[in-house]
Amino acid sequence: MIPPNKTISSTTATRWGNNHIPSDIVLNILAKLPVKSVMRFRCVRKSWDSSITTPYFISTHLNNNNNSCNKNHDNGYVIHMSNLYPPYNRPVCTVALGRTFDRISEVQYPFEFTPGGAHVFGSCNGLLLCLADFGKVIYLWNPSIKKFKKLPGTCLGKLDKFTDLTVGFAYHSENNDYKVVRISCSIFWPTEPLPLPEVEVYTLSLDSWRRVGYNLTTNVKFINNYCFLPIPLVSGALHWMVGIIEGEENRIIALAFDVNSEKFKKLALPYGFIEADTLHRYLASFKEKLAFITCEPIEQPGFPCQYSIWVMKEYGIAESWNKLFVIPFEREVQCLAFTEYGSLLFGHIYDPVERQRQQEVFKFVLVDTETPHEKKDPDIQCPSSVATFMESLVLLDGPNVASY
Repeated sequence: MIPPNKTISSTTATRWGNNHIPSDIVLNILAKLPVKSVMRFRCVRKSWDSSITTPYFISTHLNNNNNSCNKNHDNGYVIHMSNLYPPYNRPVCTVALGRTFDRISEVQYPFEFTPGGAHVFGSCNGLLLCLADFGKVIYLWNPSIKKFKKLPGTCLGKLDKFTDLTVGFAYHSENNDYKVVRISCSIFWPTEPLPLPEVEVYTLSLDSWRRVGYNLTTNVKFINNYCFLPIPLVSGALHWMVGIIEGEENRIIALAFDVNSEKFKKLALPYGFIEADTLHRYLASFKEKLAFITCEPIEQPGFPCQYSIWVMKEYGIAESWNKLFVIPFEREVQCLAFTEYGSLLFGHIYDPVERQRQQEVFKFVLVDTETPHEKKDPDIQCPSSVATFMESLVLLDGPNVASY
C-alpha cells in the first residue's frame, strides 16, 4: 500500500516490472498518483507510456483526482491577473484552499499575446479556456502537464463592430469529450426584429468547429455586466443571462444550452428580485447547482448595497429558487468569483483620498458566506478572473498539441 501523497522512484518502479506484478495492478496504482509522478513513469517502460496516454487511463486518473479533491476539500483556483496595467507580463497565479486563496505557485502563459489581450474564460477538469488577442484566438491549456492547443479558426465568418461574443466551456460526460460554445449576437437592444444569434461548437475529439442552429424564436440580448465569472456549467448545460422582448414586456431570464442535445431552453430567474434596482446580476455554479447573484442598493446607514445569493434546488423548477445568503457591504463592490465552498471574492476601487496614497488602485476582499469571515488581502493586485483548477492529464494525447 502506498501512503497518500507519496511518490515512487523509478528504481522502485523497475523493481515492480522485474517482480512481474500484474500490469492492471501497476496501472491502478499509477492512476492514483500525482500528475508529476505519472509523467515521470512514462519514461520507465514503453508499455507504461502507451497505457498512460490512453483515454481510459486519463479518465480513470481524473476520476480518482476528482474524488480525492472532493473528499479532502482541497480544490484549487487559478487567478488570471489582468495585464491591462503595468507590468504587462503578469502571470497566472494558481492558488489552493478555496476558503483562503493562499497562493502556492505562479505560471506564465506559454503563448504570446498583445498587452491586455489575454483572459482565462473558464476551466474544466484541469483544462483552462484562454482567449487571446481580444477573443480572436482561443487556446486550451493544461498547466499541470505543460501542454496547450490553439483552436482552429471560427466558422462564423467575419464579425463587425456591432457584434458581441460570448464563450462557454463544458465537459461532455456522455462522450468523455470537451466542447467550446461560441455565440455571436447584436450588442444593441433591438428596436425591430434582429437576426437570431449565431452559434458554433468546437469538439475536442474532432478538433473542429461546426454551426449549431438556434432553436428558439425568442429575440434575446446576452447580458454580461462586464462579468468576471465564467459561464456556469450545471446539469450538463451552459447558462447565460439574457434579456428578452415578448410583446411590450422586457424581462431577464436564464438561457441554457444543453451540451448533449445542443438545444437551447429558457429558465426563469427567482421571482421577487427587482430588475430596475439591481446594480449587478450574475449566474454562477454553487455545489453543482445553478446560482443567481444580485447586488442591489439598500437604505441602511453605512451600507450602500447588499449581495443576495439564490440557488435553484431542483434544476429547471422555477419555484425551487431559494435565497441562501444576504451580505451587506460598506461600499459598492463587484463579484469576481464564487467558489464551491461558498466563498465570494469581491473587488472595489479605492476612494479618491486613498487612491492618492496607494500604489495599487484596486482592493479585494474574500468573504465566507457561512461564517461570514473576511480575509481582506488575498494577494491580488488588479481586476482578475478566477477559474477552478485541479491537476489532470487531459490534453496529454491528441493532435496539434504543443509542449513547452
